[in-house]
Amino acid sequence: MSSAPYGVRLLVGAAATAVEETLRLPQTILTYPMTVASQVAQLFMKVQQDMAELVNKGDETLEQLFPPKDEQPEWATFDEDLDDTEHHLNGHDIDIPIVDDGARLTEGRFALFSDGAADTQPAPAKAEPAGPVQAPAIADSLDYASLTLAQLRARLTSLKVADLQDLLTYENLTKARAPFQTLLSNRIARATAK
Repeated sequence: MSSAPYGVRLLVGAAATAVEETLRLPQTILTYPMTVASQVAQLFMKVQQDMAELVNKGDETLEQLFPPKDEQPEWATFDEDLDDTEHHLNGHDIDIPIVDDGARLTEGRFALFSDGAADTQPAPAKAEPAGPVQAPAIADSLDYASLTLAQLRARLTSLKVADLQDLLTYENLTKARAPFQTLLSNRIARATAK
């Protein structure tokens, strides 16, 4: 222990602290803007939280003083308010055909999501084969029948033009799925253009 008086020890300690802080000043100056920005952001979020709590408390108080009316506006109609065949659109009655199982028929761009019974345009005519269609060797090796469009797209770069043409012919004779036909046709065009 030191035998120096209390005041002297206090002054020496303050001077040592000042020297230490002066040596750390370059580091402190570099981090100070981030510290200030962090503290300002924290303060701003705290003010927002406090304001949100006050608004919620105000809403609760207003609901107690003036209970909300549970009436539905006259313009608002919901599917459960209507019967199965009559629907209203902007005040006009419209008829939407209903399939026996209760599903709505759709047309146009929404036909993609229908069950196929609502297709208004005939499917592209697929060539009717004289007998059962024999799958080409490439279709068997790829297990083509079980591939999704994305899986087929991933395998296209490794196929030869002749294999692609065989797959396109096979697709045209069997399922005639437009996305598959387009994908195969485009790949054939790109491969032959090289």
